[in-house]
Amino acid sequence: MVENYAILPCNGLDKCAGVISRELAIKLCENAHNEIICPVYSRVAEKKYNKIAGEHSLLVIDGCQTRCASKLAAEKNLKISRKVTITEEAKNHNIELGNNLRLQENENGLIEIILNGLNTEDKVTPFSDEINVEYNFKYKTYQNGKFIFRVPENPEVYFNENDCWAYVIGNRARIGVTDFVQQNLSDILFFAPPEIGAEIDQFGEAGEIESSKSVFELISPVSGKVISINETLLQTPELVNENPYELGWIAELELTGFESDKELLIGFGKYFEIMKKKVEDLNG
Repeated sequence: MVENYAILPCNGLDKCAGVISRELAIKLCENAHNEIICPVYSRVAEKKYNKIAGEHSLLVIDGCQTRCASKLAAEKNLKISRKVTITEEAKNHNIELGNNLRLQENENGLIEIILNGLNTEDKVTPFSDEINVEYNFKYKTYQNGKFIFRVPENPEVYFNENDCWAYVIGNRARIGVTDFVQQNLSDILFFAPPEIGAEIDQFGEAGEIESSKSVFELISPVSGKVISINETLLQTPELVNENPYELGWIAELELTGFESDKELLIGFGKYFEIMKKKVEDLNG
């Protein structure tokens, strides 16, 4: 194995993806250096499982987009090193999951694919280490009542009409949500990042943030491969409320088609006007 893992799997054993999560965790533990954190007993044996998590890299295996295992890790303030979401992996590899709780050829094949990926995938170099970039955001503000909205006016920052931004430097981009999003969501309670190594299409889902009001899926302005996530948000997702640009960014991508992507993006001037109209429409 590339790493020794503490494995926190999905507990949804009433669904195929949950059964795959359990079977994948068991196979990973055929390596004696890996250990499973039971999602049920973790609540009553917290000291034991926190010790296991502290001695290993934490691998979270979510069955589906509900991401119960990720939420449990966040609740316990456990630092996630790697994440796998079974339904996303199935989609990425064009594998259709059945409804049978006894795993069939397709499901067992998916397990082997994921195992091979965990065994062979190289560590990803963080974006900020690979190229020395300073993000000097320059903002223009718009105030409506007591609410103040900031929008970066840097020419390197592009937007889509889904209120998401991309700061592009060379063949890399940092992505996130705008002030309009965090103001509307109010207090953000949970952050679900995309998986490192995932290939994301332009306007594809690139993680989500959740508040007591609703869940917001980040629609990526650009296409590329995820090379880094903002791990700080796993423990402190409220940083998106504090500053969604410099502190609350979501992920970093290695771009795969920016020249064509940017034809469908907008710059500061147009986005600023779109945002103003959205704010005015909401407030009558």
